[in-house]
Amino acid sequence: MIHLKSDREIERIRSSCRIAAETMACVMEYVKPGVTTGELDRIADRFIRRQGATSSAKGYQTAGRPPYPGAICISVNDEVVHGIPGPRVLQSGDILAIDIAVRKKGYHGDMNVTMAAGQPGPDAARLMHTTKQAMELGLLASVSGNRLGDIGHAIQGYVEAEGFAIVREYCGHGIGRSFHEEPQILHYGRPGTDRRLQSGMVFTVEPMVNQGSAAVRELDDGWTAVTADGRLSAQFEHTLVVTDEGPQVLSRFDDLPF
Repeated sequence: MIHLKSDREIERIRSSCRIAAETMACVMEYVKPGVTTGELDRIADRFIRRQGATSSAKGYQTAGRPPYPGAICISVNDEVVHGIPGPRVLQSGDILAIDIAVRKKGYHGDMNVTMAAGQPGPDAARLMHTTKQAMELGLLASVSGNRLGDIGHAIQGYVEAEGFAIVREYCGHGIGRSFHEEPQILHYGRPGTDRRLQSGMVFTVEPMVNQGSAAVRELDDGWTAVTADGRLSAQFEHTLVVTDEGPQVLSRFDDLPF
């Protein structure tokens, strides 16, 4: 069941998104060759707690998985999603998708940015650009009266025309009092299919795009998914609300570069 959010709930979600975005800006200042992903996680955790919020990811558990140990997810190079921060040292040219979700006053906010440690290679830069543009197209398609399939079709058509592949095992999601709610937002699909979008729906658009094959596999840690062929993957994500005047991106702010 999809819960349409009230104006008060939307503002609570926007407030949590603001903390996630400010945390992202803080962490970005420390992303450079030589830093460990564990150090970035500790920086994020401290920043989130200082805002009176909590990490949505830390301790998160689903059936068959251990509790997630990090405050944020950091997926490096061929890691697609849910990468666990730890002793890994970033190398020059590495790309890393940083996923930050926080909860404050009962509501969650969520976003993801892929960035580089040092200067990315041209192929990595093109992958990141394509993934960000795919997300933007998904956001633009999130219009009241459209259908969920229209979002997936906009993303898939662009990504595949650029010669990349959309990961299908993971998707966007509704968000509010729960970290993951209905509806599920697939990043592929056929136009005019699935549920019709309504004003008050709040969800994430977060395509994961692979340089090579769309296939992924999961590591033994129970969380980290990597590309099956070892090639690069990137992801971008924003939280939005559908309104009668068009989509509003709740995790985007004029004074922050996301």
